[in-house]
Amino acid sequence: MAVLGRNKEQILLKQLVEVEKSDFLVLWGRRRVGKTYLIKEYFKQDFSFYISGVQNSTKKEQLANFASALTFYGKMPYTPAKSWVDAFRQLIHLLENSQKRGKKVIFIDELPWFDTARSGFLTGLDFFWNTWASARKDILLIACGSATSWIINKLLNNRGGLHNRVTRRMHLSPFTLGECEDFFRYKKIPFDRKSIVDAYMIFGGIPFYLEMFERGLSVAQNIDNLLYKNDAPLKNEFSFLYASLFKNYEQHLKIVEALSAKTKGLTREEIIAASGISNGGGLTTMLEELEQCDFIRTYQGFGKKTKSTLYQLADFYSLFYFNFLKNNKIKDEHFWTNFIDNARRRAWSGYAFEQVCLAHLPQIRQKLGIAGVLTNTSSWRSNDKQNGAQIDLVIERNDRVINLCEMKYAEEEFVIDKKQDETLRNKRAAFRTETKTRKTLYITMITTYGVAHNAYWNNIQSEVTMDGLFE
Repeated sequence: MAVLGRNKEQILLKQLVEVEKSDFLVLWGRRRVGKTYLIKEYFKQDFSFYISGVQNSTKKEQLANFASALTFYGKMPYTPAKSWVDAFRQLIHLLENSQKRGKKVIFIDELPWFDTARSGFLTGLDFFWNTWASARKDILLIACGSATSWIINKLLNNRGGLHNRVTRRMHLSPFTLGECEDFFRYKKIPFDRKSIVDAYMIFGGIPFYLEMFERGLSVAQNIDNLLYKNDAPLKNEFSFLYASLFKNYEQHLKIVEALSAKTKGLTREEIIAASGISNGGGLTTMLEELEQCDFIRTYQGFGKKTKSTLYQLADFYSLFYFNFLKNNKIKDEHFWTNFIDNARRRAWSGYAFEQVCLAHLPQIRQKLGIAGVLTNTSSWRSNDKQNGAQIDLVIERNDRVINLCEMKYAEEEFVIDKKQDETLRNKRAAFRTETKTRKTLYITMITTYGVAHNAYWNNIQSEVTMDGLFE
């Protein structure tokens, strides 16, 4: 299978291969997002050396695996080293005797798992890069891992010998809707765009999950097969997801669960109260790690300062898990197919669609014709508790216009009735009164199939349909 999407990443990899200097690329991202697949497929596994760390293995076991990889690529036996410095000396020997022309690509996958307690792995990596590889012009070292906290703290923010030695960084995010459409088209699964949005609302743009979809089945049938059948392959995915990424993942789960109960987001203080986690640097680190892995998103209230930052659960699978998998007592292998017309599902659908929209802000700006205009995105809540007005997406533009966006999931054209029209007008009025803005306010509808052209349609200044999210 060819590498689909990832155009920006492929351009960078091409540049790193062609430039006449050595580079140290660190690649990280959420579990299942396709990091290993991208590198293996792009280089067609034509590595000068490849090794993957093994979770929960000892230093001795890891060194033995390293020696086996050296033997494979060197076509001669290598004895397991006693230390990581010696192991990397052996790698230098292998590369200096390599007959390969051009860039020599060294791909170390799941690199954090090599760094067992008191193993000296980072010392060996430091020795390899600083004393040999960095001085050459033909080395591309790619370090990859899902354990984000380790990648950030030990490599990107290293204060020792590897400080500022990483020359390139690549954070691999989930597919966009457009990339998902290309993916399903390649697999010859003819989903329409509404079906792709429905799949995205559950699994996001995670290639590993989408790869499991079967031809000839609807999205609902695929969901049942993947999550609800007795032998469903993703039934227990949640228990592995966070444990594979974070060392003290139980604390991360407390944060995520607290956010799952408050869809509009929580402030730091509210997270502390809801999760029971104490305030301090540890919480800051965990929030940063969750955001860097695309599990949560942060945003500011309109006109508010950093202290009012809101944290919101943005991982689609986690959101679905807390709503429909955790503590699910309905033992039905066709649960999702039979759960279509339900108030709880409708409420979840509305919020999940909002998250789809928020994950595609560049596409929304493009469709609104403001891609080249400097913008700032935020949310807004009325200070009037009785009013309760809230706008989940505010796009403040440098051309003195503010788009007040309403995101609505619907099975057909969204109909604005008299009550809805009054609500929208009141929100706009409250926003102007409380923020005291003098800018022009546009009510903007973001919907699946657009807004029905009835008597209230002219009160909408702009709209974006789901087709715009695929661009």
